[in-house]
Amino acid sequence: MEILLALALLVVLAWFVTGPLRRPAGEEEGGAELEDPHIADLEARKEAKYREIRDAELDHAQGKLSDSDWRRQDAELRQEAIAILEELDEAEGEGPRR
Repeated sequence: MEILLALALLVVLAWFVTGPLRRPAGEEEGGAELEDPHIADLEARKEAKYREIRDAELDHAQGKLSDSDWRRQDAELRQEAIAILEELDEAEGEGPRR
């Protein structure tokens, strides 16, 4: 009885693990469209820039950055974020943001 249970468990596990190999080649996971790599790169850069802005705000709140250093850094980071957003809009065909 224990051998039969172990064998059944092994078959279920093998079925689960080999699931991605049984899918047709053209089928996508979740049915989503393929994402443009350039847009995906811009989205990743945007999120990274937002994270830098939050980190700078946290450093300022913790006293690691002086007011003048934080203002300078914040202005630079936000300017870079705006440039990324404009590039992302152009890549998506919406034209520049203004």
